Amino acid sequence: MGDLGLGIRYFVDGQRWVARHGRWWGFGLLPGLITLVLYVAALIGLGFWADDLTTWATPFADDWGSPWQGIFRGFLTALVFAFGLLLAVISFTAVTLLIGQPFYESLSEQVDISEDGFAPESGLRLWRELLISAVDSLSVLARVALYGVLLFALGFLPLIGQTVVPVIGICVSGFFLTEELTAVALQRRGFRLTPRLALLRRRRMLTLGFGVPLALLFVVPVAAVFLMPGAVAGATLLSRDLVGQDDRPDEETGDGGTPDALTAKPPTPFQG
Repeated sequence: MGDLGLGIRYFVDGQRWVARHGRWWGFGLLPGLITLVLYVAALIGLGFWADDLTTWATPFADDWGSPWQGIFRGFLTALVFAFGLLLAVISFTAVTLLIGQPFYESLSEQVDISEDGFAPESGLRLWRELLISAVDSLSVLARVALYGVLLFALGFLPLIGQTVVPVIGICVSGFFLTEELTAVALQRRGFRLTPRLALLRRRRMLTLGFGVPLALLFVVPVAAVFLMPGAVAGATLLSRDLVGQDDRPDEETGDGGTPDALTAKPPTPFQG
């Protein structure tokens, strides 16, 4: 099985894991429900104000005749909402993981224990793990914003903007969704953002195979809530594959972290 198919299998296996462990599935729902309420309110607000924002940003089109003004501003309004939706897809995971850090840490540890009876620990206190997660998530969101601006600009290109750019956008979403989800398990193994990204780039097709289906499904907020526990479980299984027999970051990639995060627990071999 190729890496793309293997990534899809981890996505399915994660959902199967929580289906077999219903208590943990219910345990992992609460953070997503809280985040869903916040994001629905934000997207509704964007839906009401996107047209006004487009009108304010394009005063040069005030004198355009019909139908060109409506077509132009309607297209821009759709792009603004699509850009907001893209950011919502990525930030939903980041915010949900931040809110649900204690929940998902416990779920991820349980997945590790169910595989071989051992769950690596970072050795950090909860407040510090939350701080590290917040800093890393902001860094990821900054990267996503840069990609979003670039894709937004490319969306104006005829044909390419309506065909190739959306596909690239979904792949970008899938990649960074996988990064955010695997962060739960990899941070416990001492991996900060830089080595996590290096791991994912080395197995890019595996990363996309896992993340792209989630990016497509997470467009539906309700689906995101119910799939999140299984996504964390699947990301933990995927993380075990990414790390393999080495339970420490590769120093050549740059750790990006703190010494105690990397040395808090001696590396312990496990089955991938």
